[in-house]
Amino acid sequence: MPLAADTVSEALSGLAGALRVPVHVAALALLALLALELGRLTIEGWRRVRPGTSRLQEVAAGALADSAAAPRLARRAPGPLAERTVLDLAAAAGSPQSDAIENALADYELRIQRRLDRTRMLVRAGPAIGLMGTLIPLAPGLSVLGDGDFAPLAADLKVAFAATVIGILVGTAAFGLTLLRTRLYTEDLAAFERAVAEHRP
Repeated sequence: MPLAADTVSEALSGLAGALRVPVHVAALALLALLALELGRLTIEGWRRVRPGTSRLQEVAAGALADSAAAPRLARRAPGPLAERTVLDLAAAAGSPQSDAIENALADYELRIQRRLDRTRMLVRAGPAIGLMGTLIPLAPGLSVLGDGDFAPLAADLKVAFAATVIGILVGTAAFGLTLLRTRLYTEDLAAFERAVAEHRP
């Protein structure tokens, strides 16, 4: 039994050690994804507040009333998701299918969920990867602590704390992004629904 326990312990230790570099690379990748999402939100935010910006409800109503002008009007939408939905609504307004407009709105909601899922994933994955990046380097550092060698432990603690900071940063910022996007996209959906209600006789 002691031999089997030692074998299992060595296997687990080896697996954790093998994950050290991939986990730290994953932490940096999550940080890059967060920066990308922040950049997208910044661009979208500018499109919402820049001078001369049209209200989304007016843009959607114009596209529903004149489908030929939809490509031009869609460029005034605050983001790619809303821009595509303006075009979908314009196409649905001329469709013989009675539920074409409802389908266009449903597609917008699905695209919203897919966009929000990216930052929701960061909310959970950031702290989890950060915790893994914290614990994995501590094992070898603690193993040599009994020999009185503090240098490896100090180096491992530096890496561990950096992984913790990155994980918390990614999770917290992604949570804020998710909340902000949820509010913005909910307002956009309400604007589309009001434009559709005005369009119908």
